[in-house]
Amino acid sequence: MKYLGRASRMQRHHKRHKGEGAINLVSMIDMLTVLVFFLLVYSTEQIEIPTKGVKLPESIAEAQVHHAVVVIVTEHDVLIRGQSVGAIDEILANDSPIIPGLKAELEAEAVDLLQQGDLTEEERIATREVTIMADKELPYRLVRKVMATSTAASYGKLSLAVLQKPSDLALASVAKN
Repeated sequence: MKYLGRASRMQRHHKRHKGEGAINLVSMIDMLTVLVFFLLVYSTEQIEIPTKGVKLPESIAEAQVHHAVVVIVTEHDVLIRGQSVGAIDEILANDSPIIPGLKAELEAEAVDLLQQGDLTEEERIATREVTIMADKELPYRLVRKVMATSTAASYGKLSLAVLQKPSDLALASVAKN
């Protein structure tokens, strides 16, 4: 078959440039490696949980947060994993220092942690952590009940979530400069 004019030029062009359409993967892999290292270096280990309706107190604490079970105490409910485990009015009306719904949920979370290697029961209790995010306007006796319930559910470490504010020393050094 004989090609005329433009068709023959296209045929010659395709024969000359056969196989040049490949992508250079080495440079793409280098670029992706740089991006992965950048994201690893500049990522932070902060817990970002939507806390609509919870105003956390401020603190100058410098310790970073660890991954733990998060209990959110709003002005109406006590929440764990976004689900209500008790109403504040009922909890405050009850004289018991333990919140039954919260204890049941925390014990269910602890069952998942039991399968961590060959730790003794004391070591498991010492490694279990609860972070309590409570509104700063709530009464302390409510927060104390949440802490007592966490301890009763065999959690050895309790943390109160706060907003980090700059310390007075840091403000003084910035003001000097």
